[in-house]
Amino acid sequence: MNYQETTNWMFNQLPMYQLQGASAYKEDLTNIKLLAEHLGNPEKNLQTIHVAGTNGKGSTSHMLASVLQEAGYKVGLYTSPHLKDFRERIKINGQEISEDFVCEFVSKHKDFFEANDMSFFEMSVGLAFDYFAAEKTDIAIIEVGLGGRLDATNIITPLVSVITNIGLDHTQFLGNTLEAIAGEKAGIIKPNVPVVIGEYTLETQPVFLAKAEVNKAPIYFASDLISEVFPSDLIGDYQFHNKKTVQQTIKIVNETTDFKISEESLKSGLLNTVKNTGLQGRWQQLGENPKIVCDTAHNKHGLSVVMKQLQNEKFEKLHIVLGVVNDKDLDSILPLFPKEAQYYFCSPNSSRGLPTETLQNAAKNFDLIGEKYDSVESAFAEAKQNASKSDFIYVGGSTFVVAELPLN
Repeated sequence: MNYQETTNWMFNQLPMYQLQGASAYKEDLTNIKLLAEHLGNPEKNLQTIHVAGTNGKGSTSHMLASVLQEAGYKVGLYTSPHLKDFRERIKINGQEISEDFVCEFVSKHKDFFEANDMSFFEMSVGLAFDYFAAEKTDIAIIEVGLGGRLDATNIITPLVSVITNIGLDHTQFLGNTLEAIAGEKAGIIKPNVPVVIGEYTLETQPVFLAKAEVNKAPIYFASDLISEVFPSDLIGDYQFHNKKTVQQTIKIVNETTDFKISEESLKSGLLNTVKNTGLQGRWQQLGENPKIVCDTAHNKHGLSVVMKQLQNEKFEKLHIVLGVVNDKDLDSILPLFPKEAQYYFCSPNSSRGLPTETLQNAAKNFDLIGEKYDSVESAFAEAKQNASKSDFIYVGGSTFVVAELPLN
């Protein structure tokens, strides 16, 4: 199979959370352990940092990778989901995995995948570990897919565990209280491995402290420990806490491992994250006059910060292109959006996309008024057509909506 056929097979044959949602979620780590053993346990040959959290784990992972790259190391980076191409998930020093490696890996192990009903995510994690081990990375940043305790990435023993924050998202899997979700994310805390917590609340801090104590894991609360926050080329307001998390994590890596990262490398890594890693979709500006910004924030915790930042922008009229997936709690996110905006409702081109009419009708209940469009592309085109030079266009609501924009 060529690359297109290989990735189509991966997407279509087997469960994939990005496309299917709930049915792709696995209840335990049996499968990934089986796959790791089949591959010769490549994860045991990797030095890693493991990153979980409701929001910010992608940005944090990319910043960490950029910093370590600036320090001269060969850095693997595994993240999800992808925006345009599957290979975005697996990079070394900002370079995507080759199409050939993906094809050869799937071809070599396809019978095993089918015989053992491997999920899309399990295959992807196995591929990443196999690739990083084959390429002999100095260190790999591994982002959790969903939750933590039962996530396929959770077979690693990292140098440092990182939990960015806890918010209500994916409650059908992780629980519908902050404590329950914190418990799932805290599942990545390992015996004697230091853990950095980005943000905490009264509900989540005791959960982290208890789990760390059981595991004799030194615990560090970045929001309390970092006073000077360095600038980054990631300019969303929500990056404030992510940068603290990165700075604290690098401090722990310096203190507890053989890796040496200077303050100069830390600063330049934060300032060159996009250049070094190719990260897209985080308060990303796509145009000016009118100013156009897209962002992948898609839950209450993430959108509340983004909407505050939006209100601080200067513009004559606000245009919002909005689409969501079908497992979102609309009653929690729609009240965050400003009423004094022109809305362009759409549905991302995914089986999980919420029908446009459903979104439009729900939005009306919160006095969010606008027309519906049959694609993200047509909604975005209409917003650009209607906006004057002094206006502002925001595009978001879902990673899938951002994925359909011309980002480069």
